[in-house]
Amino acid sequence: MAEEKPAVTEEKPVVKERQAAENVVFIGIKPVMNYVLAVITQFNMGSGDVILKARGRAISRAVDVAEITKNRFMQGLQVKNILIGTEEVQGERGAANVSTVEIVLGRSK
Repeated sequence: MAEEKPAVTEEKPVVKERQAAENVVFIGIKPVMNYVLAVITQFNMGSGDVILKARGRAISRAVDVAEITKNRFMQGLQVKNILIGTEEVQGERGAANVSTVEIVLGRSK
């Protein structure tokens, strides 16, 4: 009779997904007005502050989103804080430094 081997289950490592806070808008390659609408929606849902996060070439788009939202759509907004930094990203050519920015928008008191 053939010996039965016990069933072996392979444990997969648990991958932690990064949960973004509700008041964070990540700026990418979509049109600027899509992000402006996202910021306005966050404020209309009751957020006190909204954080725009971008890196690399999207940084200028994040600045555009902040200024368009502040000057055209929500006059009571102000830029509360701007954080700049650098992230090291692994690419095809090895490690590369990518600039990052976080712009915190809030209602003026």
